[in-house]
Amino acid sequence: MEVLAIMVSLFLLMFFAYRGFSVVLFAPVFALLAAALSGQAVLPTYTEVFMPKTVGFVKNFFPLFLLGAVLGKVMEDSGSARKIALMIIKVLGKERAIMAIITSGIVLCYGGISTHVISFALYPLAAALFREADYPKRLIPACIAFGGFGLAMDALPGTPQIQNIIPTMYFGTDAYAAPVTGLIAAVLLYTGGVGYMEWRRKKLVASGEGYGEGHTNEPDLSKLDDTKLPSGFIAVLPLLIVLVGNFFLTKWIATWDPSVLKGFTTGVTLKQVTGIWALIIALSTAIVTCLIVNFHKFRDGTALGKSTQVAIMGSLLAVMNTGSEVGYGGVIATQEGFKQVSTFLMGIHIGNSPLLSEAVMINVIAGITGSASGGLGIALELMGKTYLEWGIKAGVSPELLHRIASLAAGGMDTLPHNGAVITLLAICGLTHRQSYKDIFALTMLKTTVALLMVLLATFLPIL
Repeated sequence: MEVLAIMVSLFLLMFFAYRGFSVVLFAPVFALLAAALSGQAVLPTYTEVFMPKTVGFVKNFFPLFLLGAVLGKVMEDSGSARKIALMIIKVLGKERAIMAIITSGIVLCYGGISTHVISFALYPLAAALFREADYPKRLIPACIAFGGFGLAMDALPGTPQIQNIIPTMYFGTDAYAAPVTGLIAAVLLYTGGVGYMEWRRKKLVASGEGYGEGHTNEPDLSKLDDTKLPSGFIAVLPLLIVLVGNFFLTKWIATWDPSVLKGFTTGVTLKQVTGIWALIIALSTAIVTCLIVNFHKFRDGTALGKSTQVAIMGSLLAVMNTGSEVGYGGVIATQEGFKQVSTFLMGIHIGNSPLLSEAVMINVIAGITGSASGGLGIALELMGKTYLEWGIKAGVSPELLHRIASLAAGGMDTLPHNGAVITLLAICGLTHRQSYKDIFALTMLKTTVALLMVLLATFLPIL
């Protein structure tokens, strides 16, 4: 009965998320349903388990959600994001439209720009390139998705995206964990993703399909004035500050006296917060820099106020979505039935390594919740400590646990009910029926590469 309670709760959470209901409301509802079906007291479970877990996640990661959203918005409003994409397109050439859009998304994502901003920035460019080359429009969402929330989100070491930062709190690692593993995965993903999309383009074009007519939400390119965009250096400068600053700050903060935390916290080490502190400083510096070098575009306080307001609201929704999912995971972890589930998951392994168990669990939960960060947060809240202890006994480094966790989170998260996918399709004026097939193919590619890296890391300890 206890396991059934968990399964019913998970199914309902997935169903309601797919139908578009907010997990901020329904994650606690279905967590408490599982508690009630298992015979636990509902109100104590809510106030003493769900809320502390939710608040704990928000306390740790809200600054990153907020600063990332603000940076993305000021990069968008200043024209910097569009300028970066245009420069990449110019270098690669319009004839490589698919590679150009994917690469642009990777650069923006690795620079800390949010997925929604990337979608808005790249869609008009992709539409113009695909229309000019007469490539099928239905391929655009997959290109943007793969670049904007694909390999740069979790594979590339040092990426400031939240999916690469969450594991630092559970494993005591930093954003550059297991760089060789991450880079190998990134190369495999980029080669496979671009190769697949080019194969699809050639196949569809050969069948006589072009860009098409009568599409909805077509961008009005006549309203875009690229003469007012910032210079290439000014556009790239904030992203360089994030990447370079994050790297050096991570190394510097790690040398601080651990007693700096004395009197402020219990149970949190300097190693656990190094990655978060470094990124807070790097993102803040990048935002200030972007505002200074684009002062003429933000000197109107009203414009800046609107930009930051949109970013703040978006970050609040994002962090509460993920925080509620982590709170849900915290409640499930207290259930008697979860002991049986965890025993089953612990049985999925190759040799004595926890990597396969970790990858499967995170992939499945990310798919159920339709969220990479949510799935990662739930899974590590449930089993992070267990996997860390298991890994230490098996000789698997915390860094490798971190990288596999991030890669797995970015696998099955992009199922049809994923919020970023739904938003992207709406921006492009396309439907799941038209475009999701190719997004799903790339989703399976990411999942396959994550599992492949588990095998490589298991049999090649040098990774």
